[in-house]
Amino acid sequence: MTLAEILGSLFPDGHSVTVQDGLVAGSGPFAGGNLAIVGIDGDTPLGVDGALTLARSVLDTVRAGGRTPILVMVDSDSQRMSRRDELLGLNECLAHLAKALLLADRSGHPTIGLIYGHSAAGAFIATALATRILAALPGADPSVMDLPSVARVTKLPLDRLKEMAKSTPVFAPGLDNMVATGAVHVVLDPQKPLNGQIGNLIAELDSGDVRDRLGAERGGRPVARAIAEAVVDQARGG
Repeated sequence: MTLAEILGSLFPDGHSVTVQDGLVAGSGPFAGGNLAIVGIDGDTPLGVDGALTLARSVLDTVRAGGRTPILVMVDSDSQRMSRRDELLGLNECLAHLAKALLLADRSGHPTIGLIYGHSAAGAFIATALATRILAALPGADPSVMDLPSVARVTKLPLDRLKEMAKSTPVFAPGLDNMVATGAVHVVLDPQKPLNGQIGNLIAELDSGDVRDRLGAERGGRPVARAIAEAVVDQARGG
């Protein structure tokens, strides 16, 4: 689905969402209130300026008060790999965006990610994975790091990595693997109205992060939850 189709399905009565330089912002009537929209469209890389712009939109929603949910739309490239962005502290700006989304969620504004295109690396982490839960549409192509990049970092042959990726979801890119690890909570049905599906996700949100539980149940991260619980237990002196 295109961004226009998604917005039409979310807001059949109209909306005020706009796109400028690949950055998405606005809102629309939703379930008796409003749904705030921020995000990236058109496979746009996320640089310093974009990260700060999106963070400002999120914080404006928090400052307005209430409990307006925030939907983060994601169709991006990776972070913008330019010397300017790196010198201006791109890592800190991406972290600022992620922390703004965490602050919003903890301040009573449920945050839901919706990936409908591509996303990778820092842009994926600071947007889609910084929300309470992440939904996807069929055809989405998320990855924390693609296999050629993994090959360069690990010095392992690409063919070997491709073979390993077939049996190790936590290591591999792609929508199916993200579902298996629990990173993607659910894949939505594009043939049904999205406003009802997103509304149900908001209504059924757990109080905390359930990705480790989903990863264990789906077999994509079979030991992560147990290890995390053991670490917490030891830190508490258990």
